[in-house]
Amino acid sequence: MRPGAVRWDVVPDAAAVLDVTAGCAAVGVDIPLGVHATAGRRECDDATARRLGKARSSVFPAPPREVLTAPDHPTACERARALTGKAISLQTFHITPRILDWDAVADRPAHVVEVHPELSLRTLAPDVTFTSKKTARGAGQRIAALARWVDPTLALADLPTGARLDDILDALAAAWSAQRWARGEADVLGPEHDDRGRPMFVAV
Repeated sequence: MRPGAVRWDVVPDAAAVLDVTAGCAAVGVDIPLGVHATAGRRECDDATARRLGKARSSVFPAPPREVLTAPDHPTACERARALTGKAISLQTFHITPRILDWDAVADRPAHVVEVHPELSLRTLAPDVTFTSKKTARGAGQRIAALARWVDPTLALADLPTGARLDDILDALAAAWSAQRWARGEADVLGPEHDDRGRPMFVAV
């Protein structure tokens, strides 16, 4: 590839991500890596929300594992209320298969880290007041912010068919934080461990 170019791959699950990124210095994953077994909020979710301030609505706190295995949203909400005092959003419920997929990775490599693209962008471009990524203005702001790190004409030159622009920009922001992690430059939010002894934190 040309220097500064980006290779895009669309893969179905965590195992495929690990396979296609074998040899990478770091991998940023925009899915909770590690959850509590039955109760408790993750420190990294709260720390990320604090850093985001008014944009904290983009944080979807990872529910306990017992909630993740619920067969439907009403049951998940019932379990979540019993364990944490709060229901979970439908959007959070929709990503529970992805959370469980990563949770099932027994030996997650140390270079695979959780990231939060919205916080990545706001850290990369702290002078920008970002609007919704679903709007043309918001997309333009994010492309301009990412241009401080990567050449958009190269990064966006060969996108996968059917890819959504907001997902593409999130992936680039995740890669920025992953590179910072690989270089030892990343901020680490809320370091703790899940019940299986695996680290839970967000790298920015």
